[in-house]
Amino acid sequence: MFRATLKSLLARKVRLILSGLAVVLGVMFVSGSFVLTDTLGRSFDAIFADAFEELDVNVAAKPNIAGGNETPLSAVPFPATVVDQVAAVPGVAEATGMVSADGARLIGGNGKVVGTLGAPQFGQNWLGESDLIQLREGRGPQAADEIAINAGLAEAGKVAVGDRVGVLTLAPKREFTVVGVFGFSGDRDSIGGAQNIAFTTPVAQELMLGKPGTVSSVAVEAAAGVRPEALRDDITAALGDRYDVKTGRQLSDDASAGLKEGLSFFNRILLGFAGVALLVGTFLILNTFSIIVAQRTRELALMRAIGASGRQIIGSVVLEALAVGLLASLLGLAAGVGVGALLAYLFGQLGGDLALAGIAVPPAAVISAFAVGMLITLVAALLPALRAARIPPIAAMQDVATPDRPLTKVTVAGAVVTTIGAALLALGLTGNAGGQTLATILGGVLFAFVGVALLTPLISRPVVSLLGALFAWSVPGKLGRLNSGRNPRRTAITAAALMVGIALVTGVTVILDSAKSSIAGQVEDNLDAELAISGAQTGPRQPTFDPAVVDKAAALPGVSAALGLFNDFAEVDGERRYVNAASDLAAVQRIYGAQATAGSLDTLRPDQIALSEPLAKNRGKAIGDTLTIRYSRGAEHTYTVSAIVPEDQLPGSYLLPRESATDFTVPQAYLALVQLADGADQARVQAQLDALVADSPEVSVVDRAAYVEQQTSGFDQLLTMIQILLTLAIVIAVLGIINTLALSVLERTRELGLLRAIGLRRAQTMRMITVEAVVISVFGALLGIVVGTGLGAAVVEALKDEGITDLVLPWSQMALFLGLAALIGVVAAVVPAIRAARINVLGAIAHD
Repeated sequence: MFRATLKSLLARKVRLILSGLAVVLGVMFVSGSFVLTDTLGRSFDAIFADAFEELDVNVAAKPNIAGGNETPLSAVPFPATVVDQVAAVPGVAEATGMVSADGARLIGGNGKVVGTLGAPQFGQNWLGESDLIQLREGRGPQAADEIAINAGLAEAGKVAVGDRVGVLTLAPKREFTVVGVFGFSGDRDSIGGAQNIAFTTPVAQELMLGKPGTVSSVAVEAAAGVRPEALRDDITAALGDRYDVKTGRQLSDDASAGLKEGLSFFNRILLGFAGVALLVGTFLILNTFSIIVAQRTRELALMRAIGASGRQIIGSVVLEALAVGLLASLLGLAAGVGVGALLAYLFGQLGGDLALAGIAVPPAAVISAFAVGMLITLVAALLPALRAARIPPIAAMQDVATPDRPLTKVTVAGAVVTTIGAALLALGLTGNAGGQTLATILGGVLFAFVGVALLTPLISRPVVSLLGALFAWSVPGKLGRLNSGRNPRRTAITAAALMVGIALVTGVTVILDSAKSSIAGQVEDNLDAELAISGAQTGPRQPTFDPAVVDKAAALPGVSAALGLFNDFAEVDGERRYVNAASDLAAVQRIYGAQATAGSLDTLRPDQIALSEPLAKNRGKAIGDTLTIRYSRGAEHTYTVSAIVPEDQLPGSYLLPRESATDFTVPQAYLALVQLADGADQARVQAQLDALVADSPEVSVVDRAAYVEQQTSGFDQLLTMIQILLTLAIVIAVLGIINTLALSVLERTRELGLLRAIGLRRAQTMRMITVEAVVISVFGALLGIVVGTGLGAAVVEALKDEGITDLVLPWSQMALFLGLAALIGVVAAVVPAIRAARINVLGAIAHD
């Protein structure tokens, strides 16, 4: 039986390779994800080990907000006198006050800010050369208007020693002369793609920390023979619990762990898309083995007749599946290593010439490749194997293969699975999943897809017949229509493979378009302003500008009101929340139409706060009650509630007076809204505002429509990324259509021969196969559009309380998907159609 199985496997190499290719692509995605994150993780380990190599102990202030100050952007300044306290601790050879924080942006030679792909932009004090930092040109800064920059930034910004450049920090744009360019040990232009701008210490304190006479950390060198761990403990005892004292090794591990956490999130995203690809591949393999079992009915029945048991028949089919799975896993792992290495290289280049560690294959990549590849193939082949075991020996004497089976069982199973999926989705989307919201939603989506796939045979025959009617004007069209509907199960599984990818893209498009429409509606309904000063946020930091611009804008002829808004992350009564401050309460009332339902919004003293109605209700706050707010920088403040305002009439749930912004991480405005007077010339006012923000290249002056587009541009980027990643699933679905048609042509060899014998020409044969492919493909796209629209609408409904109130159906995208589906069908039919047209008529008629 084993030898017979191997011979059967070798006799069907092409069709098994096609089905195995789906597993190869899915496994490639899985193993490639692990190779990528492992390579980047080891690269960052090496980078941070180098960066903190000279540091024995580091002293920093503990964050004001628990969990809110891990990034250098929120470095908490503390008095420089602490440096002397640390230097006095026995065992300290040298203590150096460091000023370093994220947020120093260089304006390049083209007048634009030199950006990064997520790497920090450090502003720091110049402390001279060291084993790590080495000057390549010029000297270090000595005057207040001088800076030195790292070589990577000099190249990216196209600036050189002697150039006069602008720099954005916590303060508005300042002009500096570049007096030095430095690199790092190992002939590196940067560390991990980071940008470094070095100022004199007083200027760094002013621009990066906002407070003179402060530092962000103290770098400690231990005396000879003193262990860093022991010195850390002694410094902690001397300073008390207000400071966070760590060894250089701890800092390196913590920094690397933080980046690896981000990489793990990225890895989970890639694995999610790999899961989608494998789900689609499962449909393909299930279909392949189902067709193979159907074609081998007489062969398997003959084996039963000569003594093979049902268990041996199951073993034969399962052995084929394991062979395919093993080969696919090996090829997928090899492809995954290549893809992971390629992505790591691209990441390194885009991230600022990141020095990559050597490519290695982590155990997780190997284990996942074989576990996933072989398991998926085995599960997909199990049902056909059980069906093969039930083939009666008498079937060996019949010319007809297995007859169509009733759809009752599969329909009932589909209804049950779909109901479970709907219930899980309802639990997840309504927030009743008990802390497992994401897992519940993903489980609901999976069950929904499988359930719909099981229900598809019930609707495939009438829908396919209806779609096929479009091509029924010719004989090949009629035959293609009949062929596509003759086996509902096969058609359903093939269409379901395409359904998954189309459904996910459609669902995400519905959600994002609905969100964009809702935001546009809110801006239209709630903001009485014709112009806005803002910038699109492309990283962790919001573009900001000098708040003095708002006051100057309000004084321009033709401007009725100008409102500047400030934003920060804070701890409100022990909970982490975003808070806003406004430059002018009268402008809030005019532009937002804000009218207090309790208290008064006419004035906000420095110790008062306005709340939105839903927030006040949820927190049980009334006029006269107090809130305690701790900012990232600055002391704790207590505010008294002086006004409660409808939610859509405030910029956020918490509105603070302008004075509070001085304690924000970045005390600059992130948005200004400008209301024009009646009859004002909008173009003229916009030109004047453009002149006011000439020194703030991160922001621009836009009208209301452009402002909405600017704020929602991230949705379009997200949708593009999802479409690219889901392309793999659609490619596998195309393989499924090709495979189904190829196997169908092989199965109908005699039938095709008879059709050719009675006059069907080669071109007509090819058109018949093409019609069959197009009908199946369009049917799958229709399924995907319907399912995706339903899922998207359910998510939008669940997000109503979050402000997504409009349901937008992307009709143009849906039409595009149907057109692409038809094209996919034509492409998928090329090889099977040519094969069908080349069938030898006499040989086909004699085929058994």
